[in-house]
Amino acid sequence: MGFLDFPFAAVPDSADARRFPRHQEVLRYIQAFARRFHLDGLIRLRTEVLAVSKDNDEGSSGGWRVRWRRNAAGDESEQEQEEVFDAVVVCNGHYTEPRTAAADIPGLDAWPPGKQMHSHSYRVPAPFADQVVVIIGASNSGADISREIAGVAREVHMADRSAPTATCHTLPGYRNLWLRSMVERADQDGTTVVFRDGSSVRADVVMHCTGYTYSFPFLPTTAAPAGDGAVVSVDDNRVHPLYKHVFVPQLAPRLAFVGLPFKVIPFPMFQIQASWVAGALSGRIQLPSEEMMEDVSALYSELETVGWPVRYTHCMKHSQFEYDEWLAEQCGGGHAGRVEEWRKDMFDAAKRKKVQCPETYRDEWDDHHLLERAYQDFNNYSS
Repeated sequence: MGFLDFPFAAVPDSADARRFPRHQEVLRYIQAFARRFHLDGLIRLRTEVLAVSKDNDEGSSGGWRVRWRRNAAGDESEQEQEEVFDAVVVCNGHYTEPRTAAADIPGLDAWPPGKQMHSHSYRVPAPFADQVVVIIGASNSGADISREIAGVAREVHMADRSAPTATCHTLPGYRNLWLRSMVERADQDGTTVVFRDGSSVRADVVMHCTGYTYSFPFLPTTAAPAGDGAVVSVDDNRVHPLYKHVFVPQLAPRLAFVGLPFKVIPFPMFQIQASWVAGALSGRIQLPSEEMMEDVSALYSELETVGWPVRYTHCMKHSQFEYDEWLAEQCGGGHAGRVEEWRKDMFDAAKRKKVQCPETYRDEWDDHHLLERAYQDFNNYSS
């Protein structure tokens, strides 16, 4: 998952040298990256962006007004300030605003907060000891948390949206972990959950492992097509309109988004996206004009044809490497800006391993030949 020109590999001061390290090791890597490329002086930490708006004052150059305030520890002033910038690149991530299924499951929105939670708030399994837990969602978070909680809970029922209605069986190696069809409804007694097959359980807790919502509280946005001052719309997790998931056509290149695609190898893709944005802002890369909106419309038509839900507009699990290659071409091609073949092969191998060995894929692997190729490439960046 490391950046293309800065290897993510274990070093003497690594907090966790495993192939799937804890967050402390990822933080160490990001901090080392910032030091290596002297980025600390360009980053304002503990700074909250409150509003971003077009600078429409007479005589302005068409830039952006950014209103912000410091949230430093011990600073009680919280004085707001405003600056004007030539361009804005939105990189605020998409794992902070939980998306729940409460509104889609009749009765569940009446359950009190203590009876339901989102995986965003999950930390350790101990609070669920001897409880009956219903997990809504069977993707990465749902699968991982279900298995972890099963070690202490009385029962864990993982509801999968895509599972056939009759689905109800324990997972291999478990006596208290069931895979179920999706939840049909939740009785307003705050206890009973009914699945699509008509069966039910009395749950102590419902946990939503249902992903996140794109949120840009500092930008003028709308749930309908962008207009009336809104620069983009966010409808069922589709950020519209975006050319190649990055540029707002009418405002390109002065408004861009980096990091929206999901189910991808994040750091390499976002690095190439950033290179494309930087090239466009510098004038080195020319963006098409009329073609951008046509491309957006073509993408939506393609997704509709294959039956891909709107909420998966930025899901690139089947096309990330083609997208990476396209971005690299826009940036001028060359080997240095491309995702290496070993990285693609390692990603595919890890996906297969997870399906084959869901309990042990993090600690057992048989792709040592790929590691050798990786370290050969890493030698090119040794200082």
